[in-house]
Amino acid sequence: MSVMKRLSMIFRSKANKALDRMEDPRETLDYSYQRQLELLQKVRRGVADVATSRKRVELQINGLRQKADKLEEQGRKALSMGREDLAREALTRRAALQSQIAELQAQHDNLQAEEEKLTLASQRLQAKVDAFRTKKETIKATYTAAEAQTRINEALSGISEEMGDVGLAIQRAEDKTAQMQARASAVDELLASGVLDDVTGQRDDIQAELDRLGGGMDVELELQRMKAELGQAPAPREALEPGRPGQQAQQAPPPAQHGQAPPPPPPAAPTQQYRQPGEGL
Repeated sequence: MSVMKRLSMIFRSKANKALDRMEDPRETLDYSYQRQLELLQKVRRGVADVATSRKRVELQINGLRQKADKLEEQGRKALSMGREDLAREALTRRAALQSQIAELQAQHDNLQAEEEKLTLASQRLQAKVDAFRTKKETIKATYTAAEAQTRINEALSGISEEMGDVGLAIQRAEDKTAQMQARASAVDELLASGVLDDVTGQRDDIQAELDRLGGGMDVELELQRMKAELGQAPAPREALEPGRPGQQAQQAPPPAQHGQAPPPPPPAAPTQQYRQPGEGL
C-alpha cells in the first residue's frame, strides 16, 4: 500500500469518526422524515398534474362530442331540405370529429389509469411516512431517555468531568485539613514538652517542670486510689473523704480474704471524764 493510499485511508477514518461524534440520531431521523414528506408532496403534485391533464382531455372530448352531435343535426336538416351535398359534408366532418374523440378517449383512459396508479402509490407512501413518523418519535424518546439516564449515572458514579473535579477538590480539602490538624497537635506537644518556647511569655522552664511533676503526682494518686479500691494498698490521704472539723477520717479495714477471720475492730478512743469542782478524786 502506497503512502498516499494510507494517508487517504487515515484521513477518511478520522473524518468518519469525527462525523460520528457530531451526528445526532434525532436530527438524522428528522431529516429523513422531512425528505419523505418532500417525496410524498412530489407524488401528490404528480397525481394532481395527471388529474388536471385527464380533466382537460375530458373537456376536449365533451366539446368534440357536442360538435359532432351538432353536425349530425345539421346533416339531418340539410337532408330534409334536399341538400344532400350539405348533409354529406356535415357527416364527413362528424366522422373526423369521431376519430379525434376516439384518440382523445384513449388518451383519457391512459391518464385515468396513470392517475389511479399514482393515487395508490401516494396512499402507500403516506402510510409508510406515517409509520416512519411514529417509529421516529419512539426512537427519539428512547434515545433521549437513554441519554438522560447515562448522564445521571455518570453524575452519580463520579465519572463525569464535573463530578470528578468536585471529588478531587473535596479530597484535597480533606488532606489539607488532616495535615493542619496533625501540625497543630505536634506544635502543642512540642510546647508542652518545652522543646519550643512560648512566645507569649506566659510559661517558662520552671513552670513546665512543675506542670510535669503535677501531672505525675496526679497519676500516682489515681494509682493509689485504684489500689485502695482493690484492697491492695491503703488509700492516700488525698483520696480520703474529708470529715467535719476537729475529727480525723478513719481508714476502713481491708476486706477479709476467703478462709480468714475478719480483723478486730480498732480500739475506741479513750474518753476523758470531767469532774465538778469540789468532787473527790
